[in-house]
Amino acid sequence: MKKLIAVVVIVLGFAFNTNAQTVKTVSLEQTSGEFTQKSLTLSEGTYVFEVSNNNAAPEVGLVLIKDGKDGSKPENHIKDAYVSQMVKHGKKESSKEVILKKGTYKYFCPFNKTPQYTLVVE
Repeated sequence: MKKLIAVVVIVLGFAFNTNAQTVKTVSLEQTSGEFTQKSLTLSEGTYVFEVSNNNAAPEVGLVLIKDGKDGSKPENHIKDAYVSQMVKHGKKESSKEVILKKGTYKYFCPFNKTPQYTLVVE
């Protein structure tokens, strides 16, 4: 009986652990002066941001901050949301994994000078 309980606990542990590690991709496209996605609503979880540069600027990037923080201060940036390298014309780059909790965030590109757009996590 103890072995059966141990096996059930291990199987459940793997099931919950596998579910917890699901990473979703958020695709964002930049054109000149803006993101084409003007707002996002996501559920809590782990995300990778994929940013494409559709002739927006020679190089673009992504900054993600909690709503109410000053985006001009790098210490307020969620650094894992930065793309791995600047996104050149016609290219696509991805961020590291970012864990998003419930709340409101802002995203923007400081190089392409986009407005700050709203990302809501429910």
